[in-house]
Amino acid sequence: MYDTVVIGAGQAGLSIGYYLNQSKQNFILIDKGSEIGESWKVRYDSLILFTPRVYSSLPGMPLDGKGQGFPTKNEIVSYLKRYVKRFKIPIQFNTEVVNVSKKNGNFFIKTKKDEYQAKNIVIATGPFQTPSIPQFARGLSNNIKQIHSSQYKNPAQLVDGNVLVIGGGNSGAQIAVELSKQRETYLACSRNLKFLPLSVGRKSIFSWFDKLGILKVNHTSLLGKLLQQKGDPIFGFELKNAIKDNEIIIKKRVTGCEQNKVIFMDTSTLEVNNIIWATGFKTSYPWLKIDRVLNDEGKVVHYRGVSLIKGLHFIGLPWQYRRGSALLQGVGYDAEYVVRQIVSE
Repeated sequence: MYDTVVIGAGQAGLSIGYYLNQSKQNFILIDKGSEIGESWKVRYDSLILFTPRVYSSLPGMPLDGKGQGFPTKNEIVSYLKRYVKRFKIPIQFNTEVVNVSKKNGNFFIKTKKDEYQAKNIVIATGPFQTPSIPQFARGLSNNIKQIHSSQYKNPAQLVDGNVLVIGGGNSGAQIAVELSKQRETYLACSRNLKFLPLSVGRKSIFSWFDKLGILKVNHTSLLGKLLQQKGDPIFGFELKNAIKDNEIIIKKRVTGCEQNKVIFMDTSTLEVNNIIWATGFKTSYPWLKIDRVLNDEGKVVHYRGVSLIKGLHFIGLPWQYRRGSALLQGVGYDAEYVVRQIVSE
């Protein structure tokens, strides 16, 4: 019997592990992956974070390098491995959860390897689970190369011809800019793009956000609600410049498809050879067999990661409490709160 079992050993789970270590709890992290940083390793080769190193660290251990510089994905992988080693966080890999239930006040976690029993569990699987691709994509010709942004590594994966990146977030922006250097590139967005500089006066814009208190704004405040409605801006001007130079052509929101053609909201169409779906993810817990955890929309019912079920907690949810709750920049703040609730229960 463990005091706490943490499901997921990414940045969110590791942050929980750091604070559980301090509480002297008997705990373990379990993860279906085979090594630390696996979710970072499989992301596209050219990935560079838009948050600087000084805002890309987990609790208790700063990321090495120039604080105002921007880390690569490989830096993050190396950092996470050092983090686990330094704080001796216990992890069981290759352990995929298939069922979680609660009986007589304890949680029972069944995996493809072993079974665990715990007084508390923390679900740290994060928001990036199941790629979200619209149903109408099934109507596209098999001749079109389609991949989700989470599967994209580099341009060599694509077939000859043009490419349409669908989704106007920062991942879609970076991928579109990279592809535009080699081929005809289109970017379909459902909203008007807003750009912010990565740095202002030799300091990251996140340093200014910090000074202005924006990083501490919570999800229930007026400013927090406004930021959630507006969505994230595109950080940096590479995409803006590529659009200005006609290296990337902006299209309206995609509304449907017909064989080799994609149909946009303004009724225009485009014949495409490749599609990158940078359309985000759906959160899914098919193995969680406990009532009252999710609402009718399939979203977690919680306050700052504490669910309605005694002993059941979450970490790493978007806007769990602040903007950076699902990011390296803010997950540690939430982890400290969640562990404090676990220890006090």
